[in-house]
Amino acid sequence: MPEMQLGAVEARFADIIWGGEPLSSAEVVKLAEKELGWKKSTTYTVLKRLCEKGIFKNEGGKVTSLISKSEFYALQSERFVEETFSGSLPAFLSAFTKRKALSREEVESIRRLIDEYGEE
Repeated sequence: MPEMQLGAVEARFADIIWGGEPLSSAEVVKLAEKELGWKKSTTYTVLKRLCEKGIFKNEGGKVTSLISKSEFYALQSERFVEETFSGSLPAFLSAFTKRKALSREEVESIRRLIDEYGEE
């Protein structure tokens, strides 16, 4: 499977598709022109690249995702933790909370996630 990473501009483009799919190719071109100032050729070039990465497909002039936005960013998060913290989520959380204090709501949300995971 090709590497699923997006640059900043590709991510903005992907968000346009994820936000409105399924979209016709013509709709994608219009949205990219409006939101990003892109020409048709640029839109099709980037769309082709994202299709080759396995994120979207363009069949019969209809653009849909092969992976949802939340699934894509979950994979990115997993890769980051694996590469940066040797796969240790506690090490990641420790590093993260050294620079950013968690709100009471965030702590409770994390506790609920852990409790739900423990129940499975």
